Amino acid sequence: MGEKEVIAISVVEAVNVKKTYMLGKIPVEALRGIDLKVESGEFISILGPSGSGKSTLLNLIGALDKPSSGQLFIDGADLSKLNDNKLTELRLKIGFVFQFFNLIPRFTALDNVELSLSIAGISKSERKKRAQDLLEKVGLKERINHKPAELSGGQQQRVAVARALANNPKFLLMDEPTGNVDSTTAREIISLIKNLNEDGVTIIMVTHDQNLSKIAKRTIQVMDGKITCDEVN
Repeated sequence: MGEKEVIAISVVEAVNVKKTYMLGKIPVEALRGIDLKVESGEFISILGPSGSGKSTLLNLIGALDKPSSGQLFIDGADLSKLNDNKLTELRLKIGFVFQFFNLIPRFTALDNVELSLSIAGISKSERKKRAQDLLEKVGLKERINHKPAELSGGQQQRVAVARALANNPKFLLMDEPTGNVDSTTAREIISLIKNLNEDGVTIIMVTHDQNLSKIAKRTIQVMDGKITCDEVN
């Protein structure tokens, strides 16, 4: 007998996804039929101005919201069929990196990374080792016992990236990752993001910055709730 064929599951697959919000009694179509596939190892930039629908798409891909219609699969799971507990489990497969670092001020860099592992039920000894390894991976080996106030903006974002990687996520979802730092720090973070992708980390990055989007291997432009362009860089 021949070997059984293994069918790869896309980390994200959207099929005619629509999202409508009610603004008072007025329906607002934020997404108007999105079709999208993201495969493991890709580095995708989702580009669009304010009000284009990219933030709504980010919330859906992050399992923070559900489509009004259509199907959205995250790691093979249909979002519309998941209850709150299953959605929470699914979010542990996603690493979130936001414009604002959202670190706990009284915790050290090590503590901040360990916290997400604690939530996932990892043992204390394993948490510490994995957190140390991740902080070393993002270039903060010498700063693990420093609190956020003792770190530069770029270093704080590196802690946030290490924290996002803590549970071996299926992909990193980044929302304007350089939006809250100066240009020099932004270059450092861009270099880190590129290195992570070269190491095999799947990255979906939402931005309005065309220069930032150019570092991705594929750029998707969203306008008026639709994908208007999907091209390899």
